[in-house]
Amino acid sequence: MPELPEVETTRRGMLPLVGQTVKSVTIRHVTLRWPIPQHLVETLPHQTLRALTRRAKYILCEFDSGTLLLHLGMSGRICLLDDHYPAEKHDHFDIEFESVQVLRLRDPRRFGAVLWLEKDAAHDKPRHMLLDSLGPEPLDEDFNGPYLHRALANKTLAIKNAIMDGHVVVGVGNIYASESLFRARIHPETPAKVLTLAQCKKLVAEIKATLSDALAAGGSSLRDFFGADGNPGYFQQSYYVYGRTNEPCKVCLKPIKCIRLGQRSTFYCASCQKRKL
Repeated sequence: MPELPEVETTRRGMLPLVGQTVKSVTIRHVTLRWPIPQHLVETLPHQTLRALTRRAKYILCEFDSGTLLLHLGMSGRICLLDDHYPAEKHDHFDIEFESVQVLRLRDPRRFGAVLWLEKDAAHDKPRHMLLDSLGPEPLDEDFNGPYLHRALANKTLAIKNAIMDGHVVVGVGNIYASESLFRARIHPETPAKVLTLAQCKKLVAEIKATLSDALAAGGSSLRDFFGADGNPGYFQQSYYVYGRTNEPCKVCLKPIKCIRLGQRSTFYCASCQKRKL
């Protein structure tokens, strides 16, 4: 699944569209995670894309009368095309701009989303049930050690599962949770509530550093992730633990272990990340 660095890389690749006006919209397969609103075929033409932002793993496309919310799901990607190339089997949604550029959603597993949020004069930011209960952005200042320490105070679940909870912090998926915990030298099974303030400060710093490094590398290209410009990411070449079962740890040379936590493969070094209960 594309995680925060991949979604942010995609958003940045879409920025050339800002200021452009929609010419037409094509919906080929309406049944994604939720049905694509069919009124977009009439609603979006002649509207200008005013801004492109991101909240968690959602890309928010601000138009004149509302905001288009895009989610890549498990295997989706946004393609930014210079011409209207023939659609392929898994191409579900197109926005063609008057510049002839086309924004295309490709999603083989159809777990992605295209939703419309009407402009609300009472609120500056788009409101939707998918956005309203989200935690802080991991790269923002309000995600810090004291905040994380308070948020984990009563949580008995494993720390890896805790930092993947979007109510605690958004956008830390399976890859970057494993990598951040290794960098912070915290065992992924450690009960969240036992982390000290010092450990929380260290973990926050490593989450920020891991995500920043991934962004600089264009995200991770596992299976079929490519940015909107068609280029892959390269952060997978820098993994310390993710996907490296039985390979030597880059720090201590002990073999990397893999366990299941929350139905997800979880990678760690038993020597560098001592388990403390």
